[in-house]
Amino acid sequence: MDKQNTTRPTHLAQPIELRCGVHIKNRFFKSAMHEAMADRDHAPTERFAALYRQWAEGGAGVLMTGNVMVDHTQLGEPGNVALEDDSNLAPFRSWAEAGTVNGMQCWMQLNHPGRQSPATINPHPWAPSAGKLEGEYGKFFAEPRELDRAQIHDIQQRFATAARLAKQAGFTGVQLHGAHGYLINQFLSPLDNQRTDEYGGSLDNRMRFLVETYQAVREAVGSDFPVAVKLNSSDGQEGGFSEDESLTVIQRLADLGVDLVEISGGTLEKPTFSTNTGDKEDSARGVYFSDFATRVKQLDLHGTVVCLTGGFRTPADMEDALEQGITDMIGIARPLVLQPDMPQHILDGDIEPTNRFKLPWITTGVKSLDKAFNGVLVISWFELQMNRIGTGKNPDPNIGGMRALLFALKQHGPAVLSPRRRKNRN
Repeated sequence: MDKQNTTRPTHLAQPIELRCGVHIKNRFFKSAMHEAMADRDHAPTERFAALYRQWAEGGAGVLMTGNVMVDHTQLGEPGNVALEDDSNLAPFRSWAEAGTVNGMQCWMQLNHPGRQSPATINPHPWAPSAGKLEGEYGKFFAEPRELDRAQIHDIQQRFATAARLAKQAGFTGVQLHGAHGYLINQFLSPLDNQRTDEYGGSLDNRMRFLVETYQAVREAVGSDFPVAVKLNSSDGQEGGFSEDESLTVIQRLADLGVDLVEISGGTLEKPTFSTNTGDKEDSARGVYFSDFATRVKQLDLHGTVVCLTGGFRTPADMEDALEQGITDMIGIARPLVLQPDMPQHILDGDIEPTNRFKLPWITTGVKSLDKAFNGVLVISWFELQMNRIGTGKNPDPNIGGMRALLFALKQHGPAVLSPRRRKNRN
């Protein structure tokens, strides 16, 4: 056997079947990243198709889009795509067609920001409960208004409508974003959710919004269409959504028939992925949430697939996680921006098992700027790289942080430099 074959992975190359009957050709799962390339009407530009064609030809099993908002008046970041009706499905069809070449599954991530919508974008956010954010970042976020029951049901139907339209446009699955401090996560969190009706209080009540949203989406797309949920392992905050609560929610989702649960963690008040130190952080932390994923795999999942996202940087770590049964799929995001065809190279045995993919240290060269714009700096840098791919250029890891900030300013104006995400209240 030649050397290349000795390094060719086995578990990563195995197909997997979802509960709905859909087959995924391998265990690579490109996790969501916000592309920030929508036009002024919140529709996808042609750059989306070019970007996703590169990823689709790169060998992964599933491509997850960045978050697509279900209400154009409630956006979470500059450049968000929104999908509400069938009046402008043509660019979505182009996006889906590009993302499904090469036997690819291309799923649309659906989201609503709730209170996590900067005031520069949305001065009138809605949330499970009212109450202004306290602390130094409070001035960047408008005080949300509390949703009434009719509005809750309207949002649930918006998720269902967006899912139906995603299927109509040619996307092959959808994911409900229930992590990172957005609306579904806010309903789950006892810190954000102070309601006293059937949508607040006990965990059964706090998960009601997610459960009913999933049921509405499932009814809209049918039993043979993949529906996934992204969920926090915990919020990472005292008094917030806990690991034990997350396990209970995952068990409930499995009982209901969810096809895949993607495990992430933290809120965007206490983020997991926001530092600019690249490989230094990765080396210190290793694979994220693996202990929690082990607990998830001990549940009675009825065939619900588990995807673990965060910190996978070597083929050996990916293979080990699959072999040990920690996860069923390997979620990767940022490395695929810099090397879109990484999965195929790993599957072909072109990358040695212990070779480590190293993310760059992103810096403006000015410490005070790095500190002031840390999270925005990282996000803007990766958005710039995705934009390059979308315009036919190669990603360039040597681009500096200052250029990324200037790019963001040019694309979206000064509002882009405001914090998009709430800082830890603790």
